[in-house]
Amino acid sequence: MKALSNDDMGWKVSTGYTPANHDIGIVHIGMGAFHRAHQAVYTDDVLARFGGDWRILGVSLRSTDIATALNTQNGRYFLVVHADQPNIPPEFRVIGSVAGVLAAKHGVTPVLSAMVRPETRIVSLTVTEKAYGIKSQQEGLDLDDPHIIADLATPQNPKGVVGLITRALHLRRAAGHGPFSVLSCDNLPDNGKLVRAGVLDFANRLDPQLADWIRTYVSFPSTMVDRITPAATDTLKSKVFAATGCTDLVPVVTEKFSQWVIEDTFCNGRPAWQNVGALLVEDVAPYEQMKLRMLNGAHSMLAYTGFLSGHKLVRETMADPALSKMIARHISAAASTLAPLKGVDLEDYAQALLQRFKNPNIAHETYQIAMDGSQKMPQRIFEPALVALENGNDAGTYAFATAAWIRYLAAQHDNGEKYALRDPLEVTFAKYCKAHGPSTLALIRAIFALPNLVPARLAQNAGFLTAVYEYLQEMHANGMRAAVAGQLDSVPVGGERCGG
Repeated sequence: MKALSNDDMGWKVSTGYTPANHDIGIVHIGMGAFHRAHQAVYTDDVLARFGGDWRILGVSLRSTDIATALNTQNGRYFLVVHADQPNIPPEFRVIGSVAGVLAAKHGVTPVLSAMVRPETRIVSLTVTEKAYGIKSQQEGLDLDDPHIIADLATPQNPKGVVGLITRALHLRRAAGHGPFSVLSCDNLPDNGKLVRAGVLDFANRLDPQLADWIRTYVSFPSTMVDRITPAATDTLKSKVFAATGCTDLVPVVTEKFSQWVIEDTFCNGRPAWQNVGALLVEDVAPYEQMKLRMLNGAHSMLAYTGFLSGHKLVRETMADPALSKMIARHISAAASTLAPLKGVDLEDYAQALLQRFKNPNIAHETYQIAMDGSQKMPQRIFEPALVALENGNDAGTYAFATAAWIRYLAAQHDNGEKYALRDPLEVTFAKYCKAHGPSTLALIRAIFALPNLVPARLAQNAGFLTAVYEYLQEMHANGMRAAVAGQLDSVPVGGERCGG
């Protein structure tokens, strides 16, 4: 794919290298803002400093809009990087690592062809948790998932992520092209192992010999990713034009902080990401736990309490003294569930998180973070809650976060204004709320009984259940703000109280 010169579209800011001189080595599925603010930027840094054939061909599974926009701009876009202090102008940077985008709605044959090319050595993913169609590492595929059902029925014409990867590997094996590495960059615990389990399950149902080949030759590195990336707005496009004189249909805004921890188990080469800030390690799990519990857990707590307190943005939530204090306490509690981590000072990390959340230049919406809660709560809140209880520590912050999430499931504010849940289990939650009422013990028990959501030992803990119920009652009776004030003064939830 031939790159436009810097003048072809009136874009006067250079990428620092000539993108057209570098072939495509990565096919990336899921061309949302996060990938373009994170992995594409690390790869852009590698191309600028070290070269190599590592440009990215994007794939959009659902929408055609991002493909149309980026292809119009020959893959280029502006990354707008904000400092975490006021009165510091943002950095406007052109990213050239994306060669173009294929829209799967126009047909999967071009997508499979790109994945099968011998030059493609990595297939990476940012598709969100619900798009994988995988229950767990142990259970493999979710056989109720519509994409899994359809792709198992017509594996030659897959539409889902697992089906595409398996079909591409089948074609590569048949052509003698060798494997590619499958690199998940979604916020999922052990994301590499999860995807591996799903792909092996899918392949084994079609061709056990293919599954054996994948098991032997294909690598699935796990990753931990972190960079706050709010949704872009028309205001951002106007800012880009005012600052650069360039019209960008799909700019991305982000913070200065960026973190990428990668398990170094690639089967067919990789860019020199370790030379541009990524951390290549043998085991990602401890870093993943740190991020899931301290950052993501606090984000979920912040999203539900902030949104239901009337705060549209994260920075507005953090400007609320009571909420800010509660979030700081939650981060500290989460840190106490972690083992010491080489190269990381957890107290410094906690302070950095609070500073990032307060960033006055990042407009990250609480409603955006609140979506897909059923997919996020297990690793962010329920897992550390269980660790805290089993260690005899206070689990009150996790009980409160759980209650805030269940209060959010009522799908309406205190004034009666409704909102969409945007959760894969929203139909189930609506049915439960109608059947049991929005603030009852029966509702909590029903939600806790759902499969693959709340660990059994936590769901059966009488003290934790009681604390969630009491917090939920307070939220419905007096509103979220009063509940937050009460939580800050509450009795610890742990020890004998939660020993039942």
